Amino acid sequence: MKNHIFKIFFTISALVLFCACSEETITITGQGTLTGKVVEKSTNIPLENVKISTNPNTSTIFSDSEGNFQISNIDVGDYSVKAEKEGYIVKFEGATIQESVSANVIFELEIETANNDAPNAPILLEPLNDSVEVGLSIDLVWSGSDPEEDELTYSVEILNDQNADVISFTEITDTTLTVSGLMYNTKYFWQVTANDGINNSVSSNVFNFRTIEFPENRIFFTRKINGNNVIFSTDDDGNEIQLTSQNNNSWRPRKAQSLNKIAFLRSNGGQTHVFTMNLDGSDVQQITSAVPVNGFNFEEIDFEWTNNDSQILYPSFDKLYVIDSDGSGLNQIYQTSNGNFITEVDWNQNTATIALKTNNSNGYEVEIFTINTSGVVQDIILQGITGAAGGIDLSFDGTKLLYTRDVTGNENQEYRQLNSQVFIYDLTTMTTNSTVSFEKPPGTNDLDAKFSPTEAEIIIENTPNDGLSQSNIYKLTLGQVNGRELIEEDAKMPDWK
Repeated sequence: MKNHIFKIFFTISALVLFCACSEETITITGQGTLTGKVVEKSTNIPLENVKISTNPNTSTIFSDSEGNFQISNIDVGDYSVKAEKEGYIVKFEGATIQESVSANVIFELEIETANNDAPNAPILLEPLNDSVEVGLSIDLVWSGSDPEEDELTYSVEILNDQNADVISFTEITDTTLTVSGLMYNTKYFWQVTANDGINNSVSSNVFNFRTIEFPENRIFFTRKINGNNVIFSTDDDGNEIQLTSQNNNSWRPRKAQSLNKIAFLRSNGGQTHVFTMNLDGSDVQQITSAVPVNGFNFEEIDFEWTNNDSQILYPSFDKLYVIDSDGSGLNQIYQTSNGNFITEVDWNQNTATIALKTNNSNGYEVEIFTINTSGVVQDIILQGITGAAGGIDLSFDGTKLLYTRDVTGNENQEYRQLNSQVFIYDLTTMTTNSTVSFEKPPGTNDLDAKFSPTEAEIIIENTPNDGLSQSNIYKLTLGQVNGRELIEEDAKMPDWK
């Protein structure tokens, strides 16, 4: 009985032991190595300091200057390897580690913005396409957007149909740009380009607009800027237009009404010559060459269009020359008998009369008289006086002559005038009216008198007699004692056509 019980116990124990042994897991042991390299996608440039980690977790390391990395003593098994670096998209690669074997993975990291979309093309808003009569200063307005709402910068390019100039603006953060200094009657083409700093730039459509026509300004004058005389025109409301560059010394504008041209004096290579230009300052042409303009005090010298604006009369010391408006046909038509210099000249189309003002080398011994086209003296207006005089201008019908004279008769080495006033000489009665310099401030001079187009007014330069202060241009209404009106400040040498 005991033996039987013992056999049963032994059999059960053996079964329990066998069952326990059959459920035990077989463990695989050992370690291997993970190696790899990190490069930038598309360029294959090695990336340094890329953070390398694994899951399951092992060591965290960083790639070296060649983009290489290595994790040693990793338990065998399957791992997910992670590579991350600021500015790049995180990348995962799988790796299987085997005992005493090196597993190798290669990471190609994409720049973080690789999936960033380009900006939307800018939409041009103002001015509308094909706009006309646009001012010379304009606000260009557009809209811009980006799918990822990236910060955008813009560039603007402007071309025109007059020349090859390109106006460019860059690094604009606003969607409005003010552009000034545009040319008159010019068609402009403009385009906006957007950039998000990531993708290639995207451009808008091209719009165009045309600027306003050049205004028909009738008053011209000279202003000194940075030591040079500069010519301007202005309308009745005082809207000025600069016609010549301040890099050139240009003065004494004289308009040819039938040609819509302006003749003027300009310094050129140590000499002074007559030039012409369009009313907008374009197409500058030198007219004189062989015989320059010359005489006493270049700022006192005057010249005039003649023969229906086909020719120009100008002085050179004691001689008077006529030259065709294209620079050909130079001829001497008069020479003073006493050697005095011809300083001013005027011409009347209706009577073919030439008015001259002459003086000695100091500006005195003034004579004002008229000659015919053959050089024969006709009328003596002023002679045998002391002091300075000038500013001659014949009326349209040739019966009157404006001139100015320093009534003090003062003569000095500085050619300083003390009280210059405007007078009108009647060529039919051969008499001089009393002064028309009404309301002239004390201590000032009225100079360079010119009839207005209607001859109901005259235009003059008024300046303090110290020879240093600013000149201004006034309009005087003839027959009105209180008819003095300021036209332009800081201006001289007026012309009104």
